[in-house]
Amino acid sequence: MTRGRPRSVSVVIAAHNAAHTIGTQLTALAEQTYDGDVEILVCDNGSTDGLKTAVSGHPVRYVDASGRQGASFARNTGARIASGDFLAFCDADDAVHPDWLQELTAAARHHDVVSGALETRSLNSATVQRWRTMIDPDTPYEWWNYLPVVCGANFGVWRDAYTSVGGFDESYDRGAEDADLSFRLQLAGWTLTHAPRALVAYRLRDTEIGLWRQSVMCGEGDAMLYSDYRHYGMPRKPVIALIDVTLLVLLRNPLLPTFITRLSRGRWIFYAGNLLGRIKGSLKHRVFWV
Repeated sequence: MTRGRPRSVSVVIAAHNAAHTIGTQLTALAEQTYDGDVEILVCDNGSTDGLKTAVSGHPVRYVDASGRQGASFARNTGARIASGDFLAFCDADDAVHPDWLQELTAAARHHDVVSGALETRSLNSATVQRWRTMIDPDTPYEWWNYLPVVCGANFGVWRDAYTSVGGFDESYDRGAEDADLSFRLQLAGWTLTHAPRALVAYRLRDTEIGLWRQSVMCGEGDAMLYSDYRHYGMPRKPVIALIDVTLLVLLRNPLLPTFITRLSRGRWIFYAGNLLGRIKGSLKHRVFWV
């Protein structure tokens, strides 16, 4: 199926207390090489840090999306009132690369959903970068040998595809809402492709407590995802994966010297938090996803 060029593009940004970072993102969006019609919607999910004032000097539509806490609600609110026939999603604390929209829309001419890629060099210290292992930009994201997925911080989708499945599921409030949307779109017959040059500079959590909270939430979201999609062919995680991460958390913990564990404290926090989240999520949703 050939779609052609979008008549207009709506960039949807969910934002919560992002007054100190959103300027970088909006400046990056203003420097896009894409020459088509574009609107930018900043969807304020109940900020208390003066976000509205922070974006007032930029050519954006400020959207009150405070009716329910969560990025999914904010994104759905923005998408609902957006004027574009193509929706592009990015986050308030990141920075899109100059060709981001050009690459997303080019790939969208022959596909319904487009995943972009992330890089962590631009916005993060060397120490923080070592806390996470990121997928190579050229590699499409795939969820545990099931289906390709988009990252909520960087993807595009035609409006008709997005609305046909009801947008984001707002019950996913612990992460994995982007994977859930990806699965529903593909199971409904819409096509998904990867655009490796549609790059976003991704901001990692730069505090240990922030990384811990994010990792636990992601683990909980993963378990919820398995609960919802195991009946649609999503495979169970192999037991060896549980053994590997459990041994890592127990034997390579920060109580031991780094020259023995060869694992940074931040990386250990990521693995331990994610494991705890998967355990909590498994208990909550009555599945085995650890």
